[in-house]
Amino acid sequence: MALVPDTLDGKIMFFHVRTGPWAAHAAQIGAAPEVVAELAARVADARAKRVAATTARAAAEAATLELNLAVDALAALGSDVVKQIRAKAATDGDGVYSLAMLPRPAAPSRVPPPGRPDSFAVELRQDGSLRLKWACRNPAGSQGTIYTIARQIGPSDPFVVLGSVGVKSFVDDTLPAGAARVTYQVQAIRSTRAGEIARFAVKFGGAGGAAGGAVFQKAA
Repeated sequence: MALVPDTLDGKIMFFHVRTGPWAAHAAQIGAAPEVVAELAARVADARAKRVAATTARAAAEAATLELNLAVDALAALGSDVVKQIRAKAATDGDGVYSLAMLPRPAAPSRVPPPGRPDSFAVELRQDGSLRLKWACRNPAGSQGTIYTIARQIGPSDPFVVLGSVGVKSFVDDTLPAGAARVTYQVQAIRSTRAGEIARFAVKFGGAGGAAGGAVFQKAA
């Protein structure tokens, strides 16, 4: 078992509680006073940077939420305009699509919708970000499937879209400090067809919240 913890917060706290006694009893414990003094300075620097990182993550989380809300509002209004254009094209012909710089609606796909993500796995990285992985069985002949990832912090909070990827993995680098449990939502989308939503929870252990380790808890 390692003496010094593996986590960022664990390392900081380990040396923070010891530099004072080490400095006071440097001669008795055989430690060089100048080295202990430098260690204390580095502990202080690390603690300051930890606070700055926590503040930056909170700001990034708030900014991401505002961005997603703004984009959702934009997309909703834009979708209304597209519906109006399609209604006009239905009566006046396809020339409306050319004027509106929109493609004519594609024929419905005969390929079934994408599958439901499963076999989730998580990995808490040293920088505090969380890497998500999953599997998904999609119909034969389907191409261009993307996966939209959303996250819920509290049980009563809304799901906030974090992004979309074309692979079956995603790195969440906006985890709020001190989170005890978060729920992720993953949905496969291809063109206009969407697969069944899958949800899974991640529980964080240790006094440091997310920094204490992540454990996949359950799928819903």
